[in-house]
Amino acid sequence: MPQISFATFMIICPTSFFLGLVFSLFPYDYPLLWASSLLTETHLDNVETHLKLLHNSPNLIVRIMHIITAVGLLGLVIKLYKPSESNMLFDGGSLVLYMIAVVIYMTNIVKGLRIVSLGQYGEGLKNALGDQARADDIDVGTGVDVETGNDVLGREDNLKVLSASNTILALVLVGVLVLQIGQWYAERAEEKEKVALAKQDREKTDTLTVEVKRGDGKKVSKKTN
Repeated sequence: MPQISFATFMIICPTSFFLGLVFSLFPYDYPLLWASSLLTETHLDNVETHLKLLHNSPNLIVRIMHIITAVGLLGLVIKLYKPSESNMLFDGGSLVLYMIAVVIYMTNIVKGLRIVSLGQYGEGLKNALGDQARADDIDVGTGVDVETGNDVLGREDNLKVLSASNTILALVLVGVLVLQIGQWYAERAEEKEKVALAKQDREKTDTLTVEVKRGDGKKVSKKTN
């Protein structure tokens, strides 16, 4: 059975940690994305309060999160040092997904938390809606005016974008875990196949040895006669 390397633990542990963080936000994100009947002003206030608390966390907590992120990235780099064909497929894909998660965090999530913390919703919204040419300059993915950099989405829409980013982040992190588990399974199957082939070779060798011994015995008996 293949042993799991320490570098693999360096990938799995941070990924699972961040999945836990995203899951802790799911009670807030679910009504925003999938249950509009549960969406009330009180829920929006609760979401805002929770996100403000996260954004205004002490610097120590932020540094710990960044260190954990760096540990996962270091584990991927270590596994890709002198890579084999298996490493290039599974660990290379894991690195791509991990970097996508980092980009989502640095762009959508950090920016969304900053907007919620400041409470500056919908800046430039009236101007953008009043001018169709300006509306074409709006980045739909981030809800930001490309020219001015102002946020053009309202309160509810901003919170929905942030919730969608959390969902995408969760899917990407699950993809990292699936690739790492897939690599372990592939290595396990390969090792089983090697053991089976080695067993067949031993059986063939033993059979040939027995046949040779039998042949030598017959020759000896003939000489004795």
